[in-house]
Amino acid sequence: MSRLVAALSASATTADGAVRVTVAATGVVTELRLSDRVQGWAAARIAEQIMNTMRLAQARLAEAVADVAARTVGEGSETGRAVVASYAERFPEPPESSEDDRSRRRQDGW
Repeated sequence: MSRLVAALSASATTADGAVRVTVAATGVVTELRLSDRVQGWAAARIAEQIMNTMRLAQARLAEAVADVAARTVGEGSETGRAVVASYAERFPEPPESSEDDRSRRRQDGW
């Protein structure tokens, strides 16, 4: 299981395809791609989109670890539960953007 988990990576892309982030099994960013769409964006928007997309990729990593644990040591095993819990705690599912956040972005021009 540890070998398979160590080899994992996960990616996420914004809905509009402007930002794509890939993370290694450790959660560290290994690839960052920005499309030309970001050229007109404020720096704060770019940073926010990168961070949100990174967190989503990390959460997907936690999902992939759960899958590996289920396939190798079993979902109910103590080892599997411990590893999955560790990843889920370190890389929780990011919260959805609230309507207030979306409204504020529109008012700020993004």
